[in-house]
Amino acid sequence: GGEKMGEVSDSNDYEYSTSDDDAEYSWIGWFCSRKGHEFLCEVDREFIEDNFNLYGLRALVPHYNEALDMILDIERMDEAFSDDRQAKIESSAEYLYGLIHARYVLTSAGLNAVLEKYYNAEYGRCPRVFCKDQPVLPAAVSDVPHEEAVKVLCPSCEDLFSTRSRLDGAFFTTSLPHLLLLQYPDIKPPKPAERYVPKIYGYRIHKPKK
Repeated sequence: GGEKMGEVSDSNDYEYSTSDDDAEYSWIGWFCSRKGHEFLCEVDREFIEDNFNLYGLRALVPHYNEALDMILDIERMDEAFSDDRQAKIESSAEYLYGLIHARYVLTSAGLNAVLEKYYNAEYGRCPRVFCKDQPVLPAAVSDVPHEEAVKVLCPSCEDLFSTRSRLDGAFFTTSLPHLLLLQYPDIKPPKPAERYVPKIYGYRIHKPKK
């Protein structure tokens, strides 16, 4: 069903624009700025227009041509869709964008976009006290769509955490955080030097000998 592909948008939320320069009025800019979509990067239009980058996606996405037109703000004046079909196309556009995003973030331009969000702590910070508010990176436990929501990885303690985001983990890939740290080794922080020590009345708790 369409609902598996993400929330179906209200068609009144978005109006087409012929301006490519103003991201605020482009479908991509609108979609990435929606509440709950903060983890998403804005994919370069040129990347989407290159058919090589979209190879194999047509078979995965219903209403592929119409969905791609919506993402690229191409409005065909001779086409009018019923509300039901329009909703399905919008759902397909959101799913298709996620699949394109998964490929884009592994490119040089995509990694730079993720890096900028990481520096701005847009993916959040590690909840562990001794990681001292270390920014985290988006991560996934599966590359198969509809299996798991996106997670975050702390590059300091190297632990994985759930987030409030409902975005599909497959839109970020299992490779992304590791590829980024491999590409930019200087951003990897040291492991936390301190560990939490349980105490009762100020005394350390000794584990009983077996």
